[in-house]
Amino acid sequence: MKLKFTALSLACVLALGSLLSGQAMAAETIKVGVLHSLSGTMAISETTLKDTMLMLIEEQNKKGGLLGKQLEAVVVDPASDWPLFAEKARELIEKEKVASVFGCWTSVSRKSVLPVFEELNSLLFYPVQYEGEESSRNVFYTGAAPNQQAIPAVDYLMNDIQIKRWVLAGTDYVYPRTTNKILEAYLKAKGVADEDIMINYTPFGHSDWQSIVSDIKKFGSSGKKTAVVSTINGDANVPFYKELGNQGITADNIPVLAFSVGEEELSGIDTKPLVGHLAAWNYFMSVDSEINDAFIESWQKFIKSEKRVTNDPMEAHFIGFNMWVKAVEKAGTTDSAAVQDAIIGVTVPNLSGGYSVMMPNHHITKPVLIGEIQDDGQFEIVWQTAGMEVGDAWSDFLPGSKDLISDWRTPLSCGNFNVATGKCSGQK
Repeated sequence: MKLKFTALSLACVLALGSLLSGQAMAAETIKVGVLHSLSGTMAISETTLKDTMLMLIEEQNKKGGLLGKQLEAVVVDPASDWPLFAEKARELIEKEKVASVFGCWTSVSRKSVLPVFEELNSLLFYPVQYEGEESSRNVFYTGAAPNQQAIPAVDYLMNDIQIKRWVLAGTDYVYPRTTNKILEAYLKAKGVADEDIMINYTPFGHSDWQSIVSDIKKFGSSGKKTAVVSTINGDANVPFYKELGNQGITADNIPVLAFSVGEEELSGIDTKPLVGHLAAWNYFMSVDSEINDAFIESWQKFIKSEKRVTNDPMEAHFIGFNMWVKAVEKAGTTDSAAVQDAIIGVTVPNLSGGYSVMMPNHHITKPVLIGEIQDDGQFEIVWQTAGMEVGDAWSDFLPGSKDLISDWRTPLSCGNFNVATGKCSGQK
C-alpha cells in the first residue's frame, strides 16, 4: 500500500512539474497576434501581411527578442468574414493572451473588432489606408488617412492632369462610401458640378464589369477630361482592369487612380491593360533608398523567392511593429495602458529613407506618393509630397467632423473633442 502511494505521489509530482514547466515556457515568450484573412476574397491582399509579420517577429527574435523574451506569433484566419474577425480578436486577447494584435485590412473588419479591443483594453495596429472618421485609444492607424492619400491624389489629377469629370468607383462598404463622401464634398468645394461626378459601388468579389465600364466610357465621352478614382478592393480589381482594356479604356483617355491596388495585387496578372494607370500610396517597392533595398532583400530571402514584391501595407506593418517594440522597451512592459502612453512621439525609420512619428491622435506621419503602373507590375513614381503629411482622424470637409480633434495625451485624452463646444463625445 505504501509502495502504491509513493508511485502515485511520484506521478503527481511529475505531472505537476510538467505543467509548471509548460507554464514557465509560455511565460518566457511574448505573444503577438496576427489577424489577417488567409482565405476568402481578401486573401489576395492579406496573406502577404501575415507573412510580413512572421518575418518581422523572426528578425526581432534574432536581435534578442523583447524585454529579454522571445516573441511568439499567434496566427488566426478570419477568412474574409467580418463577424469572424471579432471572434478571432477575442480569441487572441482572452485565450491566447497576446500582448498586441497586428491585423485587419478592410474598414468593415476593423469596425467589427473595435468594440472587442476597447472592451478588453488591448492594442490593434491597423496597416491599411482607411476613411478616417475614427479615433480609438486602442487602435494605432499606421495606414493613410484621407488627407494622406485621397485628397492629395485628387489634387494631383486636378492640377497636373487637368481632370474635369470624376468617376468615384468603389466596393460597397464603409471605406469607399466614406472616402467618396469626403471626396465628393472636396470636389464640390473646388467648384466641380454635380453632373461631373459619377459614383458607383459594387459588392466584394464583383466580376461582371461590362455594363459598369460601358457607363464609365459613356460618362467620359462628353469632351471633358475624365478620370476614375478607384476604391475597389480585393480580387474584384482583376476583372475590372481587364474589362477596361476590353473596351479600349486606357490611361490616355480615362486614367484610373487606385487606392487599393499595389504591387501584390499586380503580381501574377497581365499588366498590359493597366500600363499608365495610377495608384496613390505612401510607399512603393520602387522607392530608391538603402533601407528599402535592405527590406526587399530580407523579404525575398524570408519568403524564399526573388520574384515576391513588397507593398504599402507591408511598410505600414514594418513601421507599426517597430513603433510597438520601441514603446514596449520605453515602458518596460507590454501592458496596454503603459504602451499607449509610451508610444506617442515614438519615431522610427520608414522605407522611403525618412522617419515616421506616432502622433497624439494615434496616426503617423507619412509621405504621399503617386505611381504609374509599368508593364513589369512595378510603379514609376511620378509625384510626391515635399515632406511628411500628418494623418488627420477627422476630415476638414465633412460638416460633422471639421470641428473635431483627437488627442490621447493627458489631460485631454479624447479621440472626439469638439473645439466649438469644448466637449468630448467619444471614448475617454
